[in-house]
Amino acid sequence: MSLFPTQMRPLPYRKPVEGRDYWVIDEALPNADEVRARCLAKTDWEMGYPYTGEVWPGMRASPALLDDELAALEAQVRQLTGVKKLWVEQTEAGLRLNHNCVQVVGAVEGAVKPHTDSSNLCRYAAVLYLNPDVPDHCGTSFFRQRMPGGQLGGNIVLPPHRNLAEALGNRFVQPNAFVEDVRVTHRCNRLLVYKANLIHSASAYWGLEGAASKRMTAVFFWMA
Repeated sequence: MSLFPTQMRPLPYRKPVEGRDYWVIDEALPNADEVRARCLAKTDWEMGYPYTGEVWPGMRASPALLDDELAALEAQVRQLTGVKKLWVEQTEAGLRLNHNCVQVVGAVEGAVKPHTDSSNLCRYAAVLYLNPDVPDHCGTSFFRQRMPGGQLGGNIVLPPHRNLAEALGNRFVQPNAFVEDVRVTHRCNRLLVYKANLIHSASAYWGLEGAASKRMTAVFFWMA
């Protein structure tokens, strides 16, 4: 894999379309206020950037949803996507993604970081927004490449590559290597489900003092 920061392979492109590549459920939980209060009361937070050397931002804890809440949510996801079974995958070494995890990230703790999720661990990912006071622009964005000459490139990672770095042939690219293509706005109790091989990122983070002010989401990763 090249370390030269201006080189990246072009990717295939398909415009993200709601109902095919991503799905939105508003009022996803019947008890979103209860879930939010329960998450805010957690004391077992794991700390990320800038408080530790971790690359992920803010703080996180698991689980976000209780078993019955998660089962009801998964039933909605199966109906939307048309898949018969969802499960949480892990490698032979026990590596797995932080499924059903609540994340709290403030405005100065996180930044836009276009990426894809590991295709050997998930096919669908989802984010559930849990703060009613976060503005619209702090949702989730899908991105496509901006090639060195300025022309637009692709947005999908396909086999045999498992993640964006493998597909680009480079872990290090220019800061302007991606451009926003589609944005799903933030709404409290909105669930966004999307194909995990699309380039995506949080659109922006929010909040400065105290967990209650910050962008709170629950994240999910399913194989299907």
